[in-house]
Amino acid sequence: MPLLRALPALLLLLLLLCAPLYNAVAAPQPAIIAHRGGTADAPENTVPAIRSALANGVDAVWITLQLSKDGVVVLYRPADLQALTNARGPVSAYSAAQLAQTDAGWAYIRGDGHPYRAQGIGIPRLATVLQTFPHATFYLDIKSPDADPARFADALLTTLEEQHALARTRVYSTDARYLQALPPQIARFVSRDETRSLLANVAMAHRCQLQPHDAMPRWYGLELTREVEVVEKYTLGEGRSKAQLSWDEESMVCFRSQGPARIVLFGINSPEAYRQAQTLGADAVMVDSPEQAQQWRKRNRDAASRAPE
Repeated sequence: MPLLRALPALLLLLLLLCAPLYNAVAAPQPAIIAHRGGTADAPENTVPAIRSALANGVDAVWITLQLSKDGVVVLYRPADLQALTNARGPVSAYSAAQLAQTDAGWAYIRGDGHPYRAQGIGIPRLATVLQTFPHATFYLDIKSPDADPARFADALLTTLEEQHALARTRVYSTDARYLQALPPQIARFVSRDETRSLLANVAMAHRCQLQPHDAMPRWYGLELTREVEVVEKYTLGEGRSKAQLSWDEESMVCFRSQGPARIVLFGINSPEAYRQAQTLGADAVMVDSPEQAQQWRKRNRDAASRAPE
């Protein structure tokens, strides 16, 4: 009899413990974006990485762009070629043809070896990637440290128009100058600085300061959780302290309160982070390993199929 009286309390406890998992299962699964083509699974920003990511079922591919010496848009991220290839110096010191001859699989490590070295994997042109994967959606991250923004914008527009790819691409950059230089035909994210400031106001001061906008969705991209430095102004100076900036339900409501919004969360590299992003209602998540993300999605799909109606 005492056990029977305790059953309602035990059931309530069980429901409370299972609620986060149920919310994650019940929420729509966010789109999966392969970070730099899937930097954990293959050499980043290369054709093999993109091919592998698409084979693993990603919904879109995030690639990093720079401008070559002869004004061609190519895929590469670091400031120096030595970071990932067998060459050295900035991308801007080489022509697109020379960059295609570098070994872009040089630095990638799996286990104890370098399985992509000397496999003929060069730094590809954006045009080549768009031709090779004509149905894929791409997010284009401009990280060209020494390119003139207007020159980059012209080269990018020419490439996207020639490849009929304006409708399946969207541009991001941590440097707002590159976004500001883009012509109106090119879709883009809201700048990182604006996104971070808006999130900080919600997360730290509980102030939603978005302005109303038109019916076209605004696109925001930022890490799920990010370490930031908070600066407090005083009469006699200022104080600085470390803080953690994180998305939560209040933030999501705010960012969608003044018009349609698409929210992409970066750095989703564990099943726990994926479930958290799903529960929050993120539109998409950026992952380093599409191979692992496919497994997270399958587990959630299987759990949803077993959940009671």
